[in-house]
Amino acid sequence: MKKLILFLVLLNVFFGCISLKTKENVRSQNQYLSIKVDTILNDSISIRAILFDKKSVWYSADKGRFGFVNLINKQKFEAVINQDSLQSEFRSIAQTDASIFVLNVGNPARIYKISKDTKIPKIVYYEKNKRVFYDSMQFWNDKEGIAIGDPIDNCLSVIITKDGGNLWKKLSCFNLSKVEEGEAAFAASNTNIIIKESKTWVVSGGKKSRVFYSKDKGRSWKVFDTPIIQGSAMSGIFSADFYSKKTGFAVGGNYDNQNDNLNSKIRTVNGGKTWELVGINHAFGYASCVQFVPNKKGKQLVSVGTSGVYYSFDFGETWKKILEDPDLYTIRFENENVAIAAGRNKIIRIHFNTVK
Repeated sequence: MKKLILFLVLLNVFFGCISLKTKENVRSQNQYLSIKVDTILNDSISIRAILFDKKSVWYSADKGRFGFVNLINKQKFEAVINQDSLQSEFRSIAQTDASIFVLNVGNPARIYKISKDTKIPKIVYYEKNKRVFYDSMQFWNDKEGIAIGDPIDNCLSVIITKDGGNLWKKLSCFNLSKVEEGEAAFAASNTNIIIKESKTWVVSGGKKSRVFYSKDKGRSWKVFDTPIIQGSAMSGIFSADFYSKKTGFAVGGNYDNQNDNLNSKIRTVNGGKTWELVGINHAFGYASCVQFVPNKKGKQLVSVGTSGVYYSFDFGETWKKILEDPDLYTIRFENENVAIAAGRNKIIRIHFNTVK
């Protein structure tokens, strides 16, 4: 079933006394945005992690499920992994050229490597601990990958592979930045890890919400403070994205008070060393995922969360709700005009059209 949703949005940005030059710039940024939504999967399912592979979107989900939907003909493949009578909740997904990897939350932690050809999964990592909880997974290239999770000792859990995902090794806390008491991460949308070439950013939340940065694929780390709301177990950064090695954006908020939009959005222009609050007391509070729109010079963003889907033309200064859907958890762009979003009981495709 297709739903056609047309929005005529005129963004009003900046007000008060401004120069003629600034007014001209603002006028040039006023744009109309229309979208079309196409449902490509409708099922009883919870999906927090997706990725593109050629003409398909792969997903990992609850009840031990993983699969993909062909974006051309909407044909679906789905399989269930039952290990020791446990139905895992997979909230992380990553890929190499030949394989898909899914990682569950909770104890015991297991990474499954799934052949794209045979669709047969095999365990390549296992960790048992009452405190184990992995949140996100990504690959730098076809050989090297990383997954992160909540701290068991005094650092975030970080595991790395260097052989295409066959063997994963957990880093010692001796080599990692220490966490503060009550600092962890959120498995909201598989966007706790952001990778640009060899550079890696990992975001945390909770009583302390910071950005952990590695310039060398996890061999060394620094940590930077952020001004986002924090201090309670369910507050902080839930998602981040980088448009370039310098330009980044993060969202989150307070899950226990989801309408609080005072300090829920932050941005950086120096690679995450410093962050500033933006969109204060504006638009959404809590959000589970944010992504830069490709090929828009780092100015346009989309977020999803319980208050709906929001679009920004101006690097997060102002936002406009474009879709009233509280059940989307994660979103990824196929290109600058098409994004796939997933969440509770659905995967949808959003077509964007902007005109000045």
